Amino acid sequence: MLHLGRLRTAHDPRLSRRALLQSGSLGVAGITLADLLRVEARAAESDATTPPAKSIILLWLWGGPSHLDTFDLKPNAPTEYRGPYAPIATNVPGIEICELLPRLARRADKYAILRSLNCDTNDHGLAGTVGLTGAIDGGLSLGGQASPGQINPTHGSIVSRHLGFSPDLPRFCTIGERLQQGHKPIQGETAAVLGPMHDPFRLNYSLSDGVQLPSLTLSDGISPSGLESRSRLWQQLDGAVAELDRTHTMLRMDEFYQQAFALLTSQKSREVFDIEREPEPIRRAYGQFRFGQCCLLARRLVQSGARFVQVNWSTHVEPVEDTGDGGWDMHDRYFQQYQDRHAWMIDQALSALLDDLAANGLLDETIVIAIGEFGRTPKINEKSGRDHWNDCYSGLIAGGGMRVGQVVGSSDPLGEYPASRPMTPADLFATALNQMGIGTPELTEMNLLPRGEFIEELA
Repeated sequence: MLHLGRLRTAHDPRLSRRALLQSGSLGVAGITLADLLRVEARAAESDATTPPAKSIILLWLWGGPSHLDTFDLKPNAPTEYRGPYAPIATNVPGIEICELLPRLARRADKYAILRSLNCDTNDHGLAGTVGLTGAIDGGLSLGGQASPGQINPTHGSIVSRHLGFSPDLPRFCTIGERLQQGHKPIQGETAAVLGPMHDPFRLNYSLSDGVQLPSLTLSDGISPSGLESRSRLWQQLDGAVAELDRTHTMLRMDEFYQQAFALLTSQKSREVFDIEREPEPIRRAYGQFRFGQCCLLARRLVQSGARFVQVNWSTHVEPVEDTGDGGWDMHDRYFQQYQDRHAWMIDQALSALLDDLAANGLLDETIVIAIGEFGRTPKINEKSGRDHWNDCYSGLIAGGGMRVGQVVGSSDPLGEYPASRPMTPADLFATALNQMGIGTPELTEMNLLPRGEFIEELA
């Protein structure tokens, strides 16, 4: 028997825009035949235009990186704000970033920095929901209070729903376990009203066990985890195939189960998850640490047909020192932890991902976003750390036909509030989705309200 996560395959049919028009539903708006023909002509022209982006890779920096120590340093601010690190020049004149990010400094022509992001809450759970869905609706705070409204689909699920079912590989994959704050799961990682068919296909990775596929388990306790022991897994899967053939289980499978079956039994599909097939120099370039290898896996997934891959930096917001698994929520000893771990890891992994995508001809059609749920307090606290700060923070976006090699927006002299061009996470993802051909008409067809405004400076 196969156990394949949570799924109910019923899918309510929706009326198309054309059907609504033909039924006369919009007649009260005074639409004439000429108006209708013009709309359809424009739609046909739009349909003939291939969107510049095919995929999105989201590097979710869970816990909230400090903008003042990454992409928006304030060397002229008072000591209690600016921190110990100096800005360094990048390969784009006029753009400076932190001295602990030298690799990214040499690649500033490949990305744009957003320095005026902001959201409405400094609670990890609620801000995480905002970042992953574009709205706070249905989010859960650390204390367990629920925000009013229904949870919205996460961005990857919207991509999955728009592109439709893929028989070989899920459209939307998440690398990492469910996100938590205070060891409590947050809301906003699922397809919500779009249905579990468009939930993320979840993978895990560790240096000791390799890739694990927790949503797929086989009968008799067989689990396709630890792909480094390939021969044993292949033998087990071959036995499972024979058993399924004998029991005619395939006859009772719907699309989701057929896809899961293919992932487990197709040699080609299984090889996608086997990063040991990558040349050793490529694996070393990403770094022999979890996040680096997850970024490599994201590139393999995109190259093989996945269209939204979310890489979670960690499961918990807390760093290792606070019983977490290395998150960015460093309220004390911030600078030592950042210098010892976080800075060089994001510098190496993200730089390698940009280089590797470009070398494989994928960067022009793949959007890469690196962002946390918020930033950290510009003023350093009494524990030599930075606390939560949602009023202004930075993010990075690359590839996918975007205008890169620039800074969009700015913060005030202390990095506390936007000084120009304030933007929200909803704006950022509205822009990314638009690059994939998912705009207001497409969202309307899904019965979703558009979230955010297009960032024109990136087009």
